Amino acid sequence: MHTDFYRIERLPPYVFAEVNGMRAAMRAEGRDVIDLGMGNPDSPPPAHVVAKLAEVAAKPDAHGYSASKGILGLRKAQSAYYKRRFGVEVDPESEVIVTLGSKEGLANLAQAITAPGDVILAPNPSYPIHSFGFIIAGAAIRSIPAAPGEEFFERLRMAMRYTVPRPKVLVIGYPSNPTAYVADVAFYEKLVAFAREHGIWIISDLAYAEIYFGETPTPSILAVEGAKDVAIEFTSMSKTYSMAGWRIGFAVGNRELIAALTRVKSYLDYGAFTPIQAAAVAALNGPQDCIAATRALYRKRRDVLVESFGRAGWDIPVPQASMFAWAPIPEPFRALGSMEFSKRLLAEAGVAVAPGVGFGEEGEGFVRIALVENEQRLRQAARSVKKLLKSA
Repeated sequence: MHTDFYRIERLPPYVFAEVNGMRAAMRAEGRDVIDLGMGNPDSPPPAHVVAKLAEVAAKPDAHGYSASKGILGLRKAQSAYYKRRFGVEVDPESEVIVTLGSKEGLANLAQAITAPGDVILAPNPSYPIHSFGFIIAGAAIRSIPAAPGEEFFERLRMAMRYTVPRPKVLVIGYPSNPTAYVADVAFYEKLVAFAREHGIWIISDLAYAEIYFGETPTPSILAVEGAKDVAIEFTSMSKTYSMAGWRIGFAVGNRELIAALTRVKSYLDYGAFTPIQAAAVAALNGPQDCIAATRALYRKRRDVLVESFGRAGWDIPVPQASMFAWAPIPEPFRALGSMEFSKRLLAEAGVAVAPGVGFGEEGEGFVRIALVENEQRLRQAARSVKKLLKSA
């Protein structure tokens, strides 16, 4: 029987699977593992959001099919969020769609707008769906730097000049997963001007919009004049409200891209469970003090991680945003590479991290550390790291 499935053949083995399997086996043996690998929030959603979910779920008529593009109340709530947070006016009917998390939205948009052989520009390293969503759709990927500096634009110019066929989509994501890079309004202004000049679409991943540690809040590309002519932006409830398992996200921006995503989704799903959408409305329209509390939580964990791991002998650059630290492999283990180092760190120190090569070849030499354990556990991890480094 024929088993050469075209789209599967284009996917390499999932890099994180090996480390995840080791972690599961160790826990099955009763070993303590401090899991800093997956960006899975350990805090619960706000109490009033959970209460709204239970309230609506108790209604007998709440269990049928929902709306593929999201209920109107939720699209209005997201529109109001963009207005108060970024000063951006968006039409909830034509410029907002609810997705089953930002990951699903990105993948389905790739299916909607990509033809086999299209060239897509994506940062390296970056969150895997930024590339593989388009690879699954049949596109080819040309890598650009993840850092939003002058080299970024120089590589963009080279890509547009020398790539055949010409790239049609540029994917970006700031604050970045895994690198925690941040972008400012000036960067977005320059990027929008470039996209308009060269006729390319911009897909912005803003999943970590509310997890920033500096004085200036994370900007949206849509706040730039003319951005909606060329850009669509994905956000998520997962990290902002600790609702990762609820799978609620949004796409906001260009009407043509929103329409394309809406049409594809209409064939694939009936939208999220209506009580979950109602609870998401309560999150967006209700008290927002939980966002500041979440931001403070991750900031404190960041400080503990950097300080305690530094004393252990592992210097980690201070992330300015996101729930991750992008850490160079300690010198004694650098020759191992990120996969083997991650396996050794897990086996000998009981600390799980994500190997940097899983985010692209430019991620080799680094690991991603998620701030998803409490301060006591982070210090415990640092003590184990110190023993490992001494053994080297």
